Amino acid sequence: MKKVIILFYGALAYLIFLLAFLYAIGFVGNIYVPKTIDSGTEPSMLQAILVNTILLSVFALQHSIMARPKYKKWFTTFFSPAMERSTYILLSSLALLLIYWQWQPITVVVWNVENNIGFSILTGIFFLGWLIVLLSTFMINHFELFGLSQIFDNLKNKQTPNPKFQTNYLYKIVRHPIMLGFIIAFWATPTMTVGHLLFTIVTTVYILVAVKYLEEKDLQKFIGENYKTYQKEVPMIIPFTKRKQKT
Repeated sequence: MKKVIILFYGALAYLIFLLAFLYAIGFVGNIYVPKTIDSGTEPSMLQAILVNTILLSVFALQHSIMARPKYKKWFTTFFSPAMERSTYILLSSLALLLIYWQWQPITVVVWNVENNIGFSILTGIFFLGWLIVLLSTFMINHFELFGLSQIFDNLKNKQTPNPKFQTNYLYKIVRHPIMLGFIIAFWATPTMTVGHLLFTIVTTVYILVAVKYLEEKDLQKFIGENYKTYQKEVPMIIPFTKRKQKT
């Protein structure tokens, strides 16, 4: 019964993630969803900046703390290891839903591209960014990344092996293509408001800092010399910024 509960728990966490991910496209792109980054009642700029910064900080803290090996070790002393990744995904998704719900718009326009060709190009780049995010998850192991492998293995009395170090497809171009996709999607917009710009700058800075000073250090410890060699040969996020060393 416990394993069945964990299975339903992990499946629910994944469904909430899918909802949060799909809503993110509409939220950032101002399309298809009732509450977007530029919609809603606009408060004073100071209040909006304060509230939005707090919302983004909540997500950043949750994301960073729960991704660390020390937290994972602590979690698995109280709960089944099969639940760890699903719990991370669930709370990350809930933090995103909180952002969508409580985001305060600042609709002062920074730039606005009205030319049809420019509008189409930026919109296409926006969707390309989200496509890169999604495809990159399948270039490693989408089902393990979002906790599904763990809950199904647990149901079958199997222990999910540690993730394999893979450098498939986009991972040969940058070490973190998922983060590259997010950055592209956040910046590529025909209409950039102050609120959207605040969201984009804060998330971009967080991505760069968290990846360089937290995730990369964890990967060095976990993978070892192979990852250090990978770091020397493949750029972190910006493609084609490293030359291959001659042997």
